[in-house]
Amino acid sequence: MSPDSLSPVSSPIHAELEARFPAGLFPDGERRDNVPTFWVDAGLAPRVLRFLKTEVERPYPVLYDLFVVDERTRVERTSPDATSEYTVVYHLLSFDRNEDIRIKAIVSAETGGVDSIVDLWPSANWYEREAWDMFGVTFRGHPHLRRILMPNTWIGHPLRKDHPARATEIEPFQLPDEKLQREQEAMAFRPEEWGLDRGTDEFDYLFLNLGPHHPGTHGLLRIILQLDGEEIVNAIPDIGYHHRGAEKMGERQTWHTFIPYTDRIDYLSGVMNNLPYLMAVETLAGITVPPRAQMIRVMMSEFFRIASHLVWFGTFAQDLGALSPTFFMFNDRERILQIVEAVCGGRMHPSWFRIGGVAHDLPNGWDGLVRSFIDYFPPRLREYEVALMKNTIFRKRTIGIGAYTLQEAIDWGVTGPGLRACGMAWDLRKARPYSGFEQFEFDVPTATKGDCYARAEVRIEEMRQSLRIIEQCLRNMPEGFVKSDHPLATPPRKDRTMHDIETLITHFLNVSWGPVIPRGEAFSGIEGSKGAYGYFLISDGNTMSYRTRIRTPSFPHLQMLPRLSRGVTVSDLLAILGSMDYVLADVDR
Repeated sequence: MSPDSLSPVSSPIHAELEARFPAGLFPDGERRDNVPTFWVDAGLAPRVLRFLKTEVERPYPVLYDLFVVDERTRVERTSPDATSEYTVVYHLLSFDRNEDIRIKAIVSAETGGVDSIVDLWPSANWYEREAWDMFGVTFRGHPHLRRILMPNTWIGHPLRKDHPARATEIEPFQLPDEKLQREQEAMAFRPEEWGLDRGTDEFDYLFLNLGPHHPGTHGLLRIILQLDGEEIVNAIPDIGYHHRGAEKMGERQTWHTFIPYTDRIDYLSGVMNNLPYLMAVETLAGITVPPRAQMIRVMMSEFFRIASHLVWFGTFAQDLGALSPTFFMFNDRERILQIVEAVCGGRMHPSWFRIGGVAHDLPNGWDGLVRSFIDYFPPRLREYEVALMKNTIFRKRTIGIGAYTLQEAIDWGVTGPGLRACGMAWDLRKARPYSGFEQFEFDVPTATKGDCYARAEVRIEEMRQSLRIIEQCLRNMPEGFVKSDHPLATPPRKDRTMHDIETLITHFLNVSWGPVIPRGEAFSGIEGSKGAYGYFLISDGNTMSYRTRIRTPSFPHLQMLPRLSRGVTVSDLLAILGSMDYVLADVDR
């Protein structure tokens, strides 16, 4: 697609929607990706969404994402209503069609908000709370519309364009005693605010804080447990302790300088975080990545998938009482990080992928390092699998614990190993190959029980499949450039920098100001280590993103925790948390 062209709407769903809703539905011509996109009036949005989920043939059963765009400062507004202030974007997924769709609800000063869709998708609960917290858009009928990422005492809505983006734009932080007292009082949990009973005439429930500092929560996560003895009656996750405003930073940094920030979203998956962001930028700019760069991206991403799974496996075992596996698996992860360091120059956060390719070519001797790991790892993984998956204690702690059905997984927006543990072989690398994945032979592992043990089975086999992919990269690595020669690639290739003045000027501008990405919108998603990751980007024809939306898997996964916790014990809850394999920076962003 040329960088100055916008995608027309061309999908069977277009005709189906026009037939069902002949008025009030407008195709959106701003997209540069392949996602059919339609504007609707705020009052019509719930009816359209219900039609797409329950009435249309081959429906869209997954609420993949829900977010808001502040339209007030866009250079060229694309909304059919020139008075609109905000846009609520619903991103749905159809497995049968292997297709996404975006519905954009127009929110003006007169409408003030939209109706909640929690009755359609339980996963909409947190998404709508996040949208209200960040933008102040009201969702009428929401059961508990209150802040979710920011403190209850916060003033304003941080992702609005008129909210400060830097600490230098606000007064220095102060914490006098009276403010400290107010903050502590605001943190107090009041069961009545959540519709929970304190007890009955015969007994009182115990309310217990698990975290925010607790080894079983794997970071700063607070879970308020309502207990009847040892049994969990309800669980209320309290997130936001890791919130760093990544989306806000994505709208203040240039397209190129935001790359290091993406590494910190799922901080265990390294360069894999760079990939969906860069794919979205490259879609906007019309950049084609050279084959060698694509395969290098695949190889390094699969190394980080194994590294992330090793952290999960070791800490999961530790959560269940087995300490030794943690040391063995972290030692194997260290071998991977040594390869990453040799190739990228960094370890956990190398920020090595670039717009149009990768930072530099593979170093001499890279193939020997990769071959050594391919030979070393399979017997070690088999040893871990036998030691834990066949261990009686491990099995009793995981089989039948934290189980959910395939339909529940779909309703809650579960992706990745959690979805495949319910028997559905959905993997974006197979369903929608990107970065050359169509060239690779690998299987999509599944299980059937949907419990903690099944999620472990899937991840162990995924490590074997990642190793197969890496071995194919080793055998078939093509020759050629590792960066596109497109003028918007950053930093640009330097082979002609000192040859002609135009290339030198382009190099200087792209490095100093950053590339000017053509106007438009695009979404790109990948199969991350924990599920489906994606970036939705809006370019206003500037050197930075107008809107950066980060879709992460841990956010909807953790939202399911109350459903999985009821009726189990606190020790079972730690097994459930470990099997989820979430990252809190991924949850909070």
